[in-house]
Amino acid sequence: MEHEIMMTGVGGQGVQLAATILARAAVLEGREVMTLGTYGGTMRGGNTDNTIVVADGPIHSPPMVARVGIALAMHHTFFAPIAAKLREDAVVVVNSSVFEGPIEGPTPGHPLRPFDVPATKIAGDLGSPMAASLALIAAFAKLSGFVSLDALIAAMKDSVPSYRSQFVESNEAVLRAGFDAVPANLAPAWPDEGATR
Repeated sequence: MEHEIMMTGVGGQGVQLAATILARAAVLEGREVMTLGTYGGTMRGGNTDNTIVVADGPIHSPPMVARVGIALAMHHTFFAPIAAKLREDAVVVVNSSVFEGPIEGPTPGHPLRPFDVPATKIAGDLGSPMAASLALIAAFAKLSGFVSLDALIAAMKDSVPSYRSQFVESNEAVLRAGFDAVPANLAPAWPDEGATR
């Protein structure tokens, strides 16, 4: 079984860090993973996307995908190119604190499974609005059972550079709050595996 995930947002929202954490968490749980981050021409406010391919077995093609089954959207500004790649019944998790406009697939009537998560509010309520992307991936993990909360926390600790170690505790709090903000397993990613492991 293989999943293609695209995460998108604007520069400064932590998309690349969050995608790295999600990918590392999947590795910690024994999955095969490939990831590719892409950036626009500006540091803040430009587009930033990351594609993650996660599978139970070897992955034979690079993470440059024509179709995706999962989209994680931190902001609406650069969502259209991702929307054009969505498969039918794709899981779409959006940061409802800032995402504006409809969540639509590539054609009218294209069925999707959208989930709203107020990621910026969740992180902001804990005094860490810059960690909103972590709330979003944690909520996705709970909704799908994609990875466990423990794996996300361990991956975050491995991913945060030493010069930013002062944020590890608050990042963990945001991951826990994002995970607790949604019901478990509404969109199961793996057969016979629960989200609350």
